[in-house]
Amino acid sequence: MSETFVPSRISVIMPCYNAAAFVEEAVNCVMNQTYPDVELVVVDDGSTDGSANILQELTARYAPRIQLHFQDRQGPFPARNIALRNAHGGYVAFLDADDYWTLDALEKLAASLNAQSADVAYCGWQNVGEGAPGTDPYIPPDYSLMDTAAEFLRTCPWPIHAALVRREAIDAIKGFSERRFSAMDYDLWLRLYAHTQKLVRVPEVMAFYRWHDKGQISKTKWKQVLDAFQVRHDFVAHHPEHVAHLPKDRVVELSDGFLLHEAYRAYWQRNLMDAQKLFRRAFIRGLWKAGDLKYLLPALLPASWFRWLVTKSDRLKEKRT
Repeated sequence: MSETFVPSRISVIMPCYNAAAFVEEAVNCVMNQTYPDVELVVVDDGSTDGSANILQELTARYAPRIQLHFQDRQGPFPARNIALRNAHGGYVAFLDADDYWTLDALEKLAASLNAQSADVAYCGWQNVGEGAPGTDPYIPPDYSLMDTAAEFLRTCPWPIHAALVRREAIDAIKGFSERRFSAMDYDLWLRLYAHTQKLVRVPEVMAFYRWHDKGQISKTKWKQVLDAFQVRHDFVAHHPEHVAHLPKDRVVELSDGFLLHEAYRAYWQRNLMDAQKLFRRAFIRGLWKAGDLKYLLPALLPASWFRWLVTKSDRLKEKRT
């Protein structure tokens, strides 16, 4: 923790890699928040598109409220850990360089967190931009009224930028683990839940996740599924006390069963690259029953053969109808 730790300050953690088209908007969004004491800690991850120059200009414009650090292509989660080590605030929020909030988001999250003596305040969000998988605003449920462990295992509860967290809670779990690249935010929320169940919801859409064509993690579906599968499995293994109230078959369904479920989802959507990789991993892990083999065994073939078999099967079905 920083020697100049400020209990009431909010530290916003922002990794940046080749976000020149969006980073000024993201920084302005942070700097113009209605909450009175906000600092921004940015780590540029070796950008090659001019992002670093833009960030240097913004750092000078908003000095001393911005810190700018650099690393060389280590990824967003090591960048976030570097920023955390340099952050001064008693509260922490995360915003990527291509996303944004409403200008009162931090004020409302902090007010709710303090009013309820919670460790985590979370809000609703919306996907925006070309290629977004649905753009309807979404307000998550009040997890305090639900079986929170089961819900957190069922799905990642909120995206990285839709929560405000007390610094003590982040420090207690030692920040991001950096072990599962495309599910490190989900891993953080699961480990944070294991540490504290003091959650509060702000039922407003205040966080916006921008979809675009710059190689987002979210677009690499099979990797995301495998990483999410592993962090679920690890949560169950490391924190059995949080799932002890659930029937064993329900725990298996929520953890190990997730992998085969997502493989079938990809298959029926004809995302065959994703389906093949996930079927193969389910086969290797032994997460199948005899009825699954007619899908798993073809997935063990070379990719071109697998696609040919599926295409042939589709054509035969069309002829029958």
